[in-house]
Amino acid sequence: MRFVFPDADRVFNLQAPMDFMDKELAQICAQPGGHSLVRFVDKLVKVKLKKQPGKYALIHMEIQGRTKVKDRPMFGERMFRYFNLIFAKHQHRYPIASIAIFTGEDGHLLIKSYAYSFMTTRLPFQYSTININALSDEELSSSKNPFAWVLFIAKQAMLRGSDREVQLLEKKWIMFQKLYDHGLLKDQKLQAILNFMEHYLPFEDKKTNRIFKKWTDQLTHKTNIMDIFEQIEEMKKEEGKQEARKKIVRKLLAGTKFSDEKIASFTEVPVHQVARFRKRLQAKAK
Repeated sequence: MRFVFPDADRVFNLQAPMDFMDKELAQICAQPGGHSLVRFVDKLVKVKLKKQPGKYALIHMEIQGRTKVKDRPMFGERMFRYFNLIFAKHQHRYPIASIAIFTGEDGHLLIKSYAYSFMTTRLPFQYSTININALSDEELSSSKNPFAWVLFIAKQAMLRGSDREVQLLEKKWIMFQKLYDHGLLKDQKLQAILNFMEHYLPFEDKKTNRIFKKWTDQLTHKTNIMDIFEQIEEMKKEEGKQEARKKIVRKLLAGTKFSDEKIASFTEVPVHQVARFRKRLQAKAK
């Protein structure tokens, strides 16, 4: 927020939790037949307003990579269409702001506004844009804003040349040091940025990857620190899957007459856990 809006601290309560409404965005922008053009990287975020207790705003964020030449003129219209769909549903509840982040080499060629006109009808639409190619690596990496570090990582995906692995090693090492200096080992948000970097910018050469891991171990005075972070991330994913299965079990118990064994086979949850959930529901119903 601070990176895009200079007055973000005055307008938003950035200490309050933010609600990521990605599923709702996909539903709002659904096409005939249930298909949605929204990708997992596009976001709709509900943010608490600072000077209006109990009030929120919606921020629509569109991530746009390299675009086909024929599609470039349509980008502004697409931004307006998404805004219009969100506005139609939430106009009386939340103010809305739109942001486009250009991550491709052609970001400078993409339209930054949309205008409609016919007869005496005029409709101008503007939105905030960030073109990561217009920002220097030094500017992004030296920033105190973690979002700038995410943009720094995204920018490195465009590295080219025979020495790409060497360049990538240098850039990832700069970012790892930045994250470590700001409390990587204790801060889950910084760990999420590191996880993003590892998935978004993998090394092609195993030897380069070993060098990077060696450097991270030396800096942190830990052994296999990158492997540990990867294991933690996998555990979080698995915990999420288990919690999702438990919710499904509760719904099946409450809404069907299936046996414990049948529910267990559907959800891959052990029968004894299903039986325990059933007893809890029965106890609550008494």
